[in-house]
Amino acid sequence: MGIQHSEIDDVITYIHAHLDEPLELSWLASQAAYSPYHFARIFKSRTGLPPLYYVSSLRLQKAKELLLRTDLNIRDIGMEIGQQSLGTFTTRFTNKVGLSPSQFRQYGPQAGTHFSSLRQLNNWSRAPRFSQTDTSVEGTIKAASSLHGVILIGLFPKPIPEGLPPHGTLIPSLGDFCISGVTPGIYYLMATAISWKTSTIDYLLPHTTLRTRSKQPIVVEPFTAIAPQHLELHPPRLEDPPILISLPLLMNQFLQRVEQQLSNP
Repeated sequence: MGIQHSEIDDVITYIHAHLDEPLELSWLASQAAYSPYHFARIFKSRTGLPPLYYVSSLRLQKAKELLLRTDLNIRDIGMEIGQQSLGTFTTRFTNKVGLSPSQFRQYGPQAGTHFSSLRQLNNWSRAPRFSQTDTSVEGTIKAASSLHGVILIGLFPKPIPEGLPPHGTLIPSLGDFCISGVTPGIYYLMATAISWKTSTIDYLLPHTTLRTRSKQPIVVEPFTAIAPQHLELHPPRLEDPPILISLPLLMNQFLQRVEQQLSNP
């Protein structure tokens, strides 16, 4: 690891431990002995995100944790992560997670049902893509060890898994994947894997799930082939952005499309 990475990683470690404190760009840069401009450039190269966007994302991840592990009311949780307005907190949370704070807090039973339904799914070969056009993103996903579970794959407009991905799919094992119907745009390919043994809380709060992301954006142009993508799942790394989108919500969307396709062969 280069010295720049070491210094940036020290700042990332500090951010994780002090999310409840003011974290201004100039102050974070000073901890690495860089100018704000130079620090922001290196930080984004390391994490994929600008420093304050990264901080904001970690705070939303903390909000998810507080919703499920405490009895704090939603307004207090918003205050805890620096959101003075309940409306602002609710809007930001809903946009990034896909569910409102109150829906997310109550989603446990539904999440368990979605996961059980996926495990019982026999017709993966007919599992749907998200739309039908001429462009697809294909490739392979591997891991250092075998996996018995499900892999969620999405194309996101930003280098962080937040908000509903415009395109994505689920696959039941390591190996080949195909996301078809991809509209023109710039995307970041990200995936995470959930073992069938994973508890509900651990995919509602996916802090430890295996994950992977493409280092460079994928540019999709009309009727233009995309080079195959080859990704390897790994344990979470310090510089990885948090997974904000609700994984059970993506499971449910996938199951609904399976049901729709089976009812309309």
